[in-house]
Amino acid sequence: MDRRDFLKLAAISVLLTPLRRLIGGPLEHAENINVWKRNLFKQESVNSNQFREGIIRARVDGKWQKYEIRALPDAFIEWNLNSRLESFKDMMKGKFRLAGPHSGMIASYGVGRKDSRFTLNNAVKGFGFAPKEEYIDEKLQFMKDTIEESMPKKMEFLVELYEHPEVLNTDIQTSLELYSTPEFETHSFLNLIRNPQGTIVFLDNPSYEIRTIVRVIHPEDKTADHYERKIVEYTNLIHSYFHGKFSKDFIGLICYVIEVFDNSPGKKEAMGRRIV
Repeated sequence: MDRRDFLKLAAISVLLTPLRRLIGGPLEHAENINVWKRNLFKQESVNSNQFREGIIRARVDGKWQKYEIRALPDAFIEWNLNSRLESFKDMMKGKFRLAGPHSGMIASYGVGRKDSRFTLNNAVKGFGFAPKEEYIDEKLQFMKDTIEESMPKKMEFLVELYEHPEVLNTDIQTSLELYSTPEFETHSFLNLIRNPQGTIVFLDNPSYEIRTIVRVIHPEDKTADHYERKIVEYTNLIHSYFHGKFSKDFIGLICYVIEVFDNSPGKKEAMGRRIV
């Protein structure tokens, strides 16, 4: 095959890519959704223009609805931050645990992928806080300046952060969508793009369930709010800060808190009761 023939085949392959998705391409895609345009996407099911006023709008089950954003309760914050601080002490001794406030299980629904008859999905992701808008630039700059420091030094950054909860935005939890690309889409990504309700449960005692509206933001989406983009940058940077540098920034998830339930076992006042 000469160079001209090769270029012809390459061009045909590019032109057929959208068709390949429709007639039996990879199973890891939805049947009738293609959110990607030139390797970018924009979530059309959430309007977060009023999040500073405590309002978020979302299209759920095909209908636009208004939700009031709520702050996480003091009991959740106390458990979450204290548990994180305890886990740091364990990590310094070489002990690691998967349960607790970092590893949340997020349930979503609404879109069928080609490899399943179910639209319901559950995924374990790393969750955390982000600084309030007035503090986020300072924290970003500190991590950029110290990213080459030793792990104990980096731990000091988180310890100081979690010892001062007044710096944290308690209206949200943040995470990353690590695997979705135009070639491969996770089921939770497809669900949240189309139907942005996500419920997060933490395996611990006490155990909390947070019901949220999830903003899915591409790191290069210039149309997203300035602070939301900073949150995505912060979540990516703190991920690299402790896990090593990655070749790209990942899709950000900003989970706006709408309701909170206490699912703790053995507590008479809990047993799945709504507390926010």
